[in-house]
Amino acid sequence: MFGILRPCRHTLSDGLAEEWMSHMCGLCLALRDDHGQASRIATNYDGLVVSVLTAAQSRDCAGTRRAGRCPLRGMRGAEVADGSGAHLAAAVSLMLASAKITDHIEDGDGPYARRGVRALAGKVAARWRRDAREAGSGLGFDGAELVAVVDRQREAEGAAGPGTDVLTVTRPTEEATGEAFAHTAVLAGRPGNVEPLREAGRLFGRVAHLLDAVEDREEDRKKNAWNPLTATGTGPGRARELCDDAVLGVRLALEEAEFTDDRLVRALLVKELHRAVDRSFVHAGYPQEPHHHDPHRRQHHPPHQRRRGDDGGYAYDEEYGGSGSGGGGDKGGCCRSCSCGTPELRYPPKPRGVLGGCAAALFMCCTCQFCCRDPHPGPWTGKARDSWCEACECCDCCNCCNCCDL
Repeated sequence: MFGILRPCRHTLSDGLAEEWMSHMCGLCLALRDDHGQASRIATNYDGLVVSVLTAAQSRDCAGTRRAGRCPLRGMRGAEVADGSGAHLAAAVSLMLASAKITDHIEDGDGPYARRGVRALAGKVAARWRRDAREAGSGLGFDGAELVAVVDRQREAEGAAGPGTDVLTVTRPTEEATGEAFAHTAVLAGRPGNVEPLREAGRLFGRVAHLLDAVEDREEDRKKNAWNPLTATGTGPGRARELCDDAVLGVRLALEEAEFTDDRLVRALLVKELHRAVDRSFVHAGYPQEPHHHDPHRRQHHPPHQRRRGDDGGYAYDEEYGGSGSGGGGDKGGCCRSCSCGTPELRYPPKPRGVLGGCAAALFMCCTCQFCCRDPHPGPWTGKARDSWCEACECCDCCNCCNCCDL
């Protein structure tokens, strides 16, 4: 799986986790039905937002179908999302996967450095791009325009240099995601939602592009690979400010749209998007607090933005799933009601000795942190690591809030 939105079971309450999994499985099956078994590897966390948005706007688009047994569901059947939204999400996901493969080919990453692998991957990417364009056109979505946007992305990257505004590089991605989000309103029969969702999609695309650049910056530097932040001379502080502004913009745009049930939409595009920004910057080793030069700016932040805590650290409002406050470092926990924020995730990382690391590893294992806490500190190195949640969808082991009050 790839994508910036990676909610865990205990961060989605009131049946939202099951609904999210329904859209995930629906996207996977739509890829299989429309493009063959191999295309199921293009299933990603961000593409299913298209399916979620479509279903949230119309009860007629929120249909389900019965799916058979699957190893990722513990060999259980399930009711999964079905309809035009799932198939549009499949087309968008296939295009995303095609673009990602093409990027790896151009960068010569890992196995893509081999000529035979590059040739085979290039054929797969070209076929997926063609299939995505045809599938989108069948749903009234201009697939050819989406392909053209991907091509403009390469042109923008080629023309970028020191002093170039990084938003010039992210603009093609913003346009593509904006059009995908806007078309969900067309499918749902909500013409008044087209412009608000186009704006939400545009800003979501900006965040996704910037977070990908932040996470890959150091690795790209070591490999001398192209990175939008390095190429334009954009620092992490500026990137964080742009991400936080975009998260706020997504929330405000969603408030202008009309939904029949927007709970999952807001959980993903408000709470989880904000968590994704925090997670990516911590994982990349950058301080979480953005540096704003406007002294009056903080008072205009909405509830999901940071606020100064009593201990001098920063905290989140409970409504948006905040993770509590911290002084010396971000705990990186999932919620306030459990101890899965211990040990703290510190910057710079704080390593431990052999015995201390073993004790931390045992505690984190017993409290399910390796599965659920994203990111979590390595027991010995203290460096931020991703959780294993995507490997645990077949069970309830990710419900760490029930098992970590030891």
